Amino acid sequence: MKKYVLALDQGTTSSRAILFDKDGNICAKAQHEFTQIYPQAGWVEHNPMEILFSQLQSIMEVMAGVSADEIDSIGITNQRETTIVWDKATGKPVYNAIVWQCRRTADICEKIKEDEKLTAYIQDRTGLVVDAYFSATKIKWILDHAKGAKELAEKGQLLFGTVETWLIWNLTGGKVHITDYSNASRTMLFDVDKLCWDEYLCEKFGIPMSMLPECVPSSKIFGTVGESVIGIEDLAGIPIAGAIGDQPAALFGQGCFESGQAKNTYGTGCFLLMNTGEKRVVSEHNLVTGVAWGLGDKVTYAIEGSAFNAGSVIKWLRDDIHLIDSAHRCDELAESVDDANGIYFVPAFTGLGAPYWDMYARGAIVGLTRGVKSEHIARSVLEAIAYQMTDLLEAMKQDSDITLSELRVDGGASVSNIMMQIQADMIRTSVNRPQMVETTAIGAAYLAGLATGFWKDIDEIKGIRKIDKVFEPKMAIEERDRQYEGWKRAVERSRDWIEH
Repeated sequence: MKKYVLALDQGTTSSRAILFDKDGNICAKAQHEFTQIYPQAGWVEHNPMEILFSQLQSIMEVMAGVSADEIDSIGITNQRETTIVWDKATGKPVYNAIVWQCRRTADICEKIKEDEKLTAYIQDRTGLVVDAYFSATKIKWILDHAKGAKELAEKGQLLFGTVETWLIWNLTGGKVHITDYSNASRTMLFDVDKLCWDEYLCEKFGIPMSMLPECVPSSKIFGTVGESVIGIEDLAGIPIAGAIGDQPAALFGQGCFESGQAKNTYGTGCFLLMNTGEKRVVSEHNLVTGVAWGLGDKVTYAIEGSAFNAGSVIKWLRDDIHLIDSAHRCDELAESVDDANGIYFVPAFTGLGAPYWDMYARGAIVGLTRGVKSEHIARSVLEAIAYQMTDLLEAMKQDSDITLSELRVDGGASVSNIMMQIQADMIRTSVNRPQMVETTAIGAAYLAGLATGFWKDIDEIKGIRKIDKVFEPKMAIEERDRQYEGWKRAVERSRDWIEH
């Protein structure tokens, strides 16, 4: 009897495997972190083999005591934009994965922006702004800098994929090379209206189309686990039936199936997505649009804003400057003071994302006096995360002309009650947190289970989500406006900081 769907949640700092039952309960979970590589300032890399091995380790651990016969299917969700190029004959990467946070291709983007027609074409066809965030310039960089890569690519020997593509290729024993529409939407090479690779853009970036995976809906049986996949041979034959980028996965997992519903994920970065239905919204405020998911013959679009650093700032406080020994300690310090004592923290460690898109901004703390203590710094960090999300929501409201009645939240940092209250105060609307915050993983599980019939339809899934807590705005509007205005002034101090 099929009891579970196995979700693989491959994130920026760790790979996880989670077993969900038919009621959406977590029955087992395993997680393995992997190395973050920083070759120089603003550059971020991962070892693709370490990503794969950490994911396989998580699968092996979560399957302890569970029979493979009980697994209905596998759904995969992943860090988007992160770029892997490998030799299809050997299966070996030609270079480390270039991570979505990496800013090494900022100069390439600046050159593209000099061509106004090309910039407009990119925005029109892909729904994206020109930025180092997306995959196209990362692929180009690898082809230009990895020894022999360009020649191998021109001979048709190299493959490109975002992380779900890499995992599926390996899990199927090198038989399936696909990407789903949501991940393809983040490459800056994908026509989001025609749902295919744009030949003109591939030519402009010098990327042979033979490298690119087939683009498919997010819920479909793509293939099965191969018999020779070391460590998980027992899972051979199980269908891989769901694939979706992490942020649209969370939108799906939060039950935001109707146009106008929105969620924010507080993970390494901060990601706000709004379902816009079967038509994409063209942003006038530097947000991006793309496919949220493909389900059957229908495609759902989303408008999105991203802040590069959110939970990563709390990790920086803990691991790098040792101001706290746990994320919970950050909450305790922040709760011990009424405000941040006039300071603002701008976490532009790798530049600013939407709506600023400033690759040259860098982090700053402004307003320091001798009266500032560690408690105030902790509070300013939580406030900064909420302020960044407020920037995104303000832009989204203007683009969509929709005023939200609630914001659904998830991600590791959403467990912070004080930050969720600050968030409700800043956006002046309800913040709705579910009991089960693993919405990214369950979104991937839902898509896999829908493809196989494990779950009958969307209506069955709607009934699974349960609310943990709703946070209502409490702060006076005048005080809210004063604090938010201070944030915007602080952001201006951090912008265009490094030379270029």
